[in-house]
Amino acid sequence: MAAQIDNQEFIEAEFPKLNFFTTQIVKVHGAHHPELAEVRELFVAMVAKLQHDLQADLTPEFKRLQTVTDDYRVPADACGAYQATYQLLQQFQTLELAE
Repeated sequence: MAAQIDNQEFIEAEFPKLNFFTTQIVKVHGAHHPELAEVRELFVAMVAKLQHDLQADLTPEFKRLQTVTDDYRVPADACGAYQATYQLLQQFQTLELAE
């Protein structure tokens, strides 16, 4: 059985990727997918909250992400980074809700 990853491990391992990916997908896909700018803003807001308190309530950000991303539905024209971003955000939300 695989070891369960916790929030801190996820943040340390995946947030640098999410930081890079959210910046890149706005540059590459932002013209056709303006919602990506809000995805980036929400990620930055979560990072800021977690820097102050690792137990911060991210429910409002996750609810907004679900709305903005249509429940993390990846569009047909999405690149690998776009897909990875949505998968990682959804995975983080699942971890947060499990806590």
